[in-house]
Amino acid sequence: MPAQALFGVSVVFSFVAWGIVAAQYVWPLLSGRSQVDALRPLLILHSFRFVGLAFLVQGVVAPELPAAFASPAAYGDLIAAVLALLALASLRNRIGVPLVWVFNLWGTADLLYAFYAGNSAGLEAGQLGAGYFIVTVMVPLLLITHGLVFRLLLRDSPGGS
Repeated sequence: MPAQALFGVSVVFSFVAWGIVAAQYVWPLLSGRSQVDALRPLLILHSFRFVGLAFLVQGVVAPELPAAFASPAAYGDLIAAVLALLALASLRNRIGVPLVWVFNLWGTADLLYAFYAGNSAGLEAGQLGAGYFIVTVMVPLLLITHGLVFRLLLRDSPGGS
């Protein structure tokens, strides 16, 4: 099977596996908590997005990794990590929930843009080197948890479910 097909299959399977984990284990634990208590572990998870800086490290990724993908992905993730930590630190303040919204909108857009930028730049799976596992394992988890954050924000907002 071609490397690009293996890459796509890996991403799809990761979405399925993380979706099952989120539905069976994560959401049942979070759904009964207050908004602040439910958001805290999700924000902590996203504070590790600094790992995206690996896309800029030669030896971790191939020298041919397109800069049009690597730079926005790396720095977008770093900004998402900083926003997650700022939101986490201010959860109990009046700016906490607005910061969670900013983090979640930025973080989701960053991940979706990385898929777009990678496709537009002609990214090949082998160019990711060890960063392959960021895209195939971590990105699906992060996108699913962004969905959980949106669900929590909408659940506890005026007019939310």
